[in-house]
Amino acid sequence: MTTPQQHQVPSADDFLMGGGGAPSAKFPTPGTTLSGRITERPTVEQQRDIKDGSKKFWSDGNPMMQLVVTVQTDERDPQLEEDDGRRRLFVKGQLKNAIADAVRAAGARGLEVGGSLNVTYTHDGTATQRGFSPPKQYTAQYVAAAANALHTPDPGTAPQQQYAAPAAAPAQAAPPAAIPGLTPEQLQAAMANPATAALIAQQQAAAATTPPPF
Repeated sequence: MTTPQQHQVPSADDFLMGGGGAPSAKFPTPGTTLSGRITERPTVEQQRDIKDGSKKFWSDGNPMMQLVVTVQTDERDPQLEEDDGRRRLFVKGQLKNAIADAVRAAGARGLEVGGSLNVTYTHDGTATQRGFSPPKQYTAQYVAAAANALHTPDPGTAPQQQYAAPAAAPAQAAPPAAIPGLTPEQLQAAMANPATAALIAQQQAAAATTPPPF
């Protein structure tokens, strides 16, 4: 009889395309952080024993459940062929409480595709039973998908609309000097005619250069 191996249910896309699912996120030392956008709808599944893959139950017979969240990270493991950076986060225990607090702080109702999740392994807690490893303690931050989708600039930093200063009004030509025998209205009409305007201009120029009589 073979020993059952640990088994994780693949996502619908992984099952369709033949993939085995993203590798598990690892938190080897305090200070380790996992950060990225959620790429698949989180699922709930029963926990399994890491030694033989058997399903885990509480002492009252109820199944021990966990949330599986797939996050797109910047991590790349050279030992994993075609590693695209996705990591699966198995949410249970204190990590579940930390993420739940982060979701509430973000004003969201739960984790969703497109939301950003940041989880940090901060320190070890106290072991509850002799021979057991102390539980890892985490902090988390979450940004809802709707907030991630907003790319409008801050009104305080938006460039101000530039308005060109109005062009200066063209300089008005000096009114022609009075000409004996013409009323102001007649002079204005004569200046409106290019031919007579040129003649009047010549006369005025000549008068300006004629020396006054002694």
